[in-house]
Amino acid sequence: MIVWINGAYGAGKTSTARELAGLLPDSTLYDPELIGDALRRLLPGKRLAEVDDHQDLPSWRRLVVDAAAAVLAEVGGVLVVPMTLLRQEYRDEIFGALAARRITVRHVLLAPAETILRERMAGRREEGERGRRQGAHDHLPAYRQALGWLTADAHVIDNGRLTPRETAQRIAEAVTTDTAAVCDIVQTPEPTRETVAAGVLLFDDRDRVLLVDPTYKAGWEFPGGVVEAGEAPARAGVREVAEELDLTLDRVPELLVVDWEPPRSPAYGGLRLLFDGGRLSEPQAARLRLPGPELRAWRFVTEEEAAGMLPPQRYERLRWALRARERGRPLYLEAGRPLP
Repeated sequence: MIVWINGAYGAGKTSTARELAGLLPDSTLYDPELIGDALRRLLPGKRLAEVDDHQDLPSWRRLVVDAAAAVLAEVGGVLVVPMTLLRQEYRDEIFGALAARRITVRHVLLAPAETILRERMAGRREEGERGRRQGAHDHLPAYRQALGWLTADAHVIDNGRLTPRETAQRIAEAVTTDTAAVCDIVQTPEPTRETVAAGVLLFDDRDRVLLVDPTYKAGWEFPGGVVEAGEAPARAGVREVAEELDLTLDRVPELLVVDWEPPRSPAYGGLRLLFDGGRLSEPQAARLRLPGPELRAWRFVTEEEAAGMLPPQRYERLRWALRARERGRPLYLEAGRPLP
């Protein structure tokens, strides 16, 4: 299990985590800042200059999960993780990857009043920590913006007038009594070989295509998922649409594209199929629901809007699927492009 202590810079995460590691049995302190320090030494300066924060590095997010899994495999028990996460898509990616490894996360937010945060930053200035103080100030707008999803997702503790020891005692009590619940994020097992995935394109009366926003990975996606053993791909698409959107398709969808996605470490790649699920009426669209924790939102978008929402290869797959729909015949792609 992981107890992830989140909060703005200056919220007291690290000092609280040290105290909590002494209160929870079989617990180990794990600070992902160490991964950032290592990458700053390992990566070329040119690559580091391309990002504003080490959290923007996919390698950091991946290594945070890999190292956490390795430490838990080594020592077991509980990992106490003090780490600010203000971007929801990064939280989804990291917590989703942990869930895929069957590692549960209890998410705690330390949320003292902003006036207290500023008092603490001023105290750091007096101690000569100017760089850290300025960084904390720079992150305050992002913290304010993130409070909406943070307070909905995490167990919130106002530690403005609490000592680190008192804050840790509150967290320990919340964890042991399940008041700080296990994070409700879908557990998608990591593939161990190439997979076959089936997506279904659904359209509204303006021919806009429906995209969904999964909680377990970054970027928008098509309704659908991995084809299970012994399952027909088109039937898998129908099943996924029912599970994700509470929508029962009245016919087997027609094939639009078959796309071979080459393996790119650490992903395995495989076959990606897109089917035409047809046009939804206004009453059907109004009845769409997100029954479980797998998806955060859905939206009908134009092809142009989709270009800014989908990863490049996924967008190319959509673009050619729309051309196949116009022409009335399916297309075979490799890496999102038809063969010459």
